[in-house]
Amino acid sequence: MFSEHGFRIESTKYGVINGCRPDRILRSVAAAADRAYSYVFIASKAIPERVATPAILKPLISAPYVDEYPQPTYVILQNGLGVETDLYHSIKDIGKEPSIVSTALWVNTNLLQPNVAEHGNLNRLIIGVYRHNDFTTVTNTPTEAALLEDLSAVLTAGGTDVIIAPDVQRHKFSKNFWNVAFSSFSTLTRYRLPALFREPPSDPSKPYTPYVSPTTAHLIKEYTIPAIRATLAELVVLARALGYPDSRDGIPSTLPDEVIENTRKLHVGPESFHKPSMMIDAEKDQPIEVEVIFGAVVRLAQERGVSLPRVEMLYALLLVIQNQILGKFE
Repeated sequence: MFSEHGFRIESTKYGVINGCRPDRILRSVAAAADRAYSYVFIASKAIPERVATPAILKPLISAPYVDEYPQPTYVILQNGLGVETDLYHSIKDIGKEPSIVSTALWVNTNLLQPNVAEHGNLNRLIIGVYRHNDFTTVTNTPTEAALLEDLSAVLTAGGTDVIIAPDVQRHKFSKNFWNVAFSSFSTLTRYRLPALFREPPSDPSKPYTPYVSPTTAHLIKEYTIPAIRATLAELVVLARALGYPDSRDGIPSTLPDEVIENTRKLHVGPESFHKPSMMIDAEKDQPIEVEVIFGAVVRLAQERGVSLPRVEMLYALLLVIQNQILGKFE
């Protein structure tokens, strides 16, 4: 399909792009391990319960490839925390120094058909060098800066909004706020986010769903939104334990309210169509990113003696969904 028809992108930002084709389409990483690469992008979902990133990349981090070619810089475009760790250790194990770029990615897109993607107007990428077990370094070395500038130039040439961040792990932690709060909401309730924010249609000739029914709208305001805010407040406590200060250069205490308000603005209007990817995966009985979004947070908190009862409850409930989905692959 891709070789014959290419890929169609229906984008608010870029317009409709027909027949988009990569330079090469191969069936496996092994088939691609025939040349040196400057960058290798990993854009798969991080589902370590199914397959770890080093297993996917094994042809590139084992003989004969490592004997014939230098190791590339691996750019990890995945949700969640700690998604770089396994790859870091695997490269260390072959006696190489890992070059890994961590990212925080915002791109509101959904797959409509196998070769058709719907995209809104958001396409922002924060990039930074991965430093193992380092959450607070705020400056790049000259070598790191040169690497990131080169990568940024490649991406901005294609229209991506790129921000270079020496403290990329802080940005990833901050971005995970949204996933913890709203991916969980939609996956567990099976409703999109306008169910929290959008008023009923004012024009009967232009219907839409979901919206907040007036019948119990006061209860959503009194209980649901505060519960989401309290969940995010737990992440602020963990941020302090990780060393992030209460400032714009850290994780501000106002972040829970900002995340909720920014999400409300995106989903209060009739044009809101986006579904969180975790919700889509659950609907399709595909594995969800529960470990890297929730499990990693819970384990970081446990290592530092921080209590996250609300986050742990969400993790526990999503584990049941994941368990049932994974059981279908046995």
